[in-house]
Amino acid sequence: MRSIAFSLVLLGAVIVPLAAHANPTCTTEPKAKWMSEEAIKAKIAALGYQKIRSFKVTESCYEIYGSDKDNKLVEVYFNPITGDIVPSEVPVVPRPRNER
Repeated sequence: MRSIAFSLVLLGAVIVPLAAHANPTCTTEPKAKWMSEEAIKAKIAALGYQKIRSFKVTESCYEIYGSDKDNKLVEVYFNPITGDIVPSEVPVVPRPRNER
């Protein structure tokens, strides 16, 4: 009985962190209706995200890793239909001072 309880606790310890890092659902529309990458990148730049380290296309979002206009490290998800920012539960880890 103890081994079953331990196994369930261990399984929960593995699954919960994985669920916490899941991407948000930004849209259910097909990719044919999405803004072009060029259009979304222009909108992202207009919002003040100039130092983009990574631009990704996920299953339902455009996603960036980079710095905002205040030079803070960010991970931001965008709705690919509207270009709006999609709230996320993903915490951003601050950069060490020597990388600023």
